[in-house]
Amino acid sequence: MFHVKRSPIDRLRSGLAALEREGLLRHDRPDPEGPRPGAGGPGGLSLRSNDYLGLAGSTGAGASRLVGGDLPEHHRVEEAVARWLGVESSLLFSSGFAANVGLVSALAQPGVLVVSDALNHASLVDGARLGRARVLVSPHLDLDAVRRALRERQEVDAWVVVESYYSMDADSPDLATLASICAEHGAGLLVDEAHAAGIFGPEGRGLAAAAGVCPEGRMVGLGKALGLQGGMVAGPAELRAWLWNHARSFVFSTGASPLLAREAYLRLSVVAAADGARERLRERASRLRAGLEQMGLSVRGHGPIVPVVIGPVDETLRIARALQERGVHVQAIRPPSVPRGTARIRMTVNVHLTDADIDHALTAWRAVV
Repeated sequence: MFHVKRSPIDRLRSGLAALEREGLLRHDRPDPEGPRPGAGGPGGLSLRSNDYLGLAGSTGAGASRLVGGDLPEHHRVEEAVARWLGVESSLLFSSGFAANVGLVSALAQPGVLVVSDALNHASLVDGARLGRARVLVSPHLDLDAVRRALRERQEVDAWVVVESYYSMDADSPDLATLASICAEHGAGLLVDEAHAAGIFGPEGRGLAAAAGVCPEGRMVGLGKALGLQGGMVAGPAELRAWLWNHARSFVFSTGASPLLAREAYLRLSVVAAADGARERLRERASRLRAGLEQMGLSVRGHGPIVPVVIGPVDETLRIARALQERGVHVQAIRPPSVPRGTARIRMTVNVHLTDADIDHALTAWRAVV
């Protein structure tokens, strides 16, 4: 199929213009001195909050951001994330799951093709299902399948949805080639960096930044490396405006706590400067991987997520129990979280682990297998 080469953001720009003409476009206009949830304050009397019993104080937004819960703290952290990632804007959601569902469902409009990797997180899968686009599930990390789907599509617009670091297999797509394929076929690229942000790339900006790629949309989870909760969607200003008006998990949800927004803002600078911690994390993960591989175990992927594929469910559960009896707490991952026949022990390395801790885990593994 021949497709007119245009930016995937053009559709959003046209849609926003249509809303503007109809008087339906909703803008964010935070007032730095505006009213807080409650009876009133220096900025005036608020009759928009859902803080019925007056308990929100400085901890709650009091309403959805479109209604009256749009606070300066939200915008401060959104602007900081945008600067960190080198993009125009970002938007704060109450969770990473809500961010992914809202992002994908808002873009999966009728007449659009969504190409979704087979191992995408449930939040991305649900977002694609909630939208009314045609969804094509491509084999995991299969670039040729993505290229073929985009080339043969009937739809004018298409979005390719992937994770940058898959949490069950610890593997990653070739983002540079994927971005090139999307550009060649006039498609947009959405990248979930939940498990990569803070861990990979310059200043911890993720695997897209490490590959020199700036996707049309990316999700940064606050519940992983930043140790908080929430999710950010970052990209062009048109994407933020589109989500502000169309992402149901944002529009119809109480705004994130201003305390969360303030803490996330403070931790961004810590994460950006944490090159030493990231290096220690790599060293610990490499030590664990090397020791497991020396035992002949099937260790997948790269980075701080270390999955050891066992296969049978009963054997996987036996190993997990035996490790726990030796003081090593791990998670047995079984179908349907992973394909049948690939049950595994999933371990995650953190920077607080010492060499002695890694050696203790390896000793326990040797005793069990």
